[in-house]
Amino acid sequence: MSVRVPQLDLAAILKQPNPHIDLRTTTYENSTRNFLKALTTWKNRSINTLSERRKNQAAEKKKVIEKTHQVEAETNQCKLREIDLVAELEKEKEERQELELSVAAFKRQLSSLRDKCSSIDSEIEQYRVITENLRRAEKNKERSILHKNASRVNPDLHFCEEWLGFSMEGIEKDQLFVRFWQLDPSDPQRDASLVLDLSGSNYRVLTSSPLLPSLPILVTSLNETGDIYLFIKQAREKYRELFRGPDT
Repeated sequence: MSVRVPQLDLAAILKQPNPHIDLRTTTYENSTRNFLKALTTWKNRSINTLSERRKNQAAEKKKVIEKTHQVEAETNQCKLREIDLVAELEKEKEERQELELSVAAFKRQLSSLRDKCSSIDSEIEQYRVITENLRRAEKNKERSILHKNASRVNPDLHFCEEWLGFSMEGIEKDQLFVRFWQLDPSDPQRDASLVLDLSGSNYRVLTSSPLLPSLPILVTSLNETGDIYLFIKQAREKYRELFRGPDT
């Protein structure tokens, strides 16, 4: 059986500062010099060497077999793990397909709901137009009735206004134009007027003609009592006193 020669790492040897290869010539020379002297013991030494080599080879073989068994076991474990991974991948693939089907179904439902919403919006718009038309028709009908009633009561209203010497009408949003006449017996058509603002939490007089000095006091009383009819009555009396003078 041949002697197992250890392998040389040439890359490691070349990296050394002073590369050299140990050829073990010293052992050979000593053996050669002692050959004659050791001839009698050569047989025993050779037998021991062969026995030791057999032991080494047996140990190396055992290590190789153990390493082979270890590699085979690891290979089997890897194969089992590969089978598990393939099963997991198949399961994930199936779950992904199910999710894709669910997403597609949800998208179809969403599209259907959008179509329904669009249809409902169209119906709402149609109903809104119909409602607006009905409201407009109702307003026109109410306006026609009001105009008809106003045309009947206008003569009576005009008679009452002339008899009272007083008229009131809306001119802007939340504003009343109040006019008085028949305040001065010498000039019955001489008039006075004011504009009352009702938009805020307190009443305000925006304009008055002619200027009435006691008007701020009347407005304060109006905001305290909230009695607009009493305010109009008091304002008329104050204008009457203004036109007739203090001695009248």
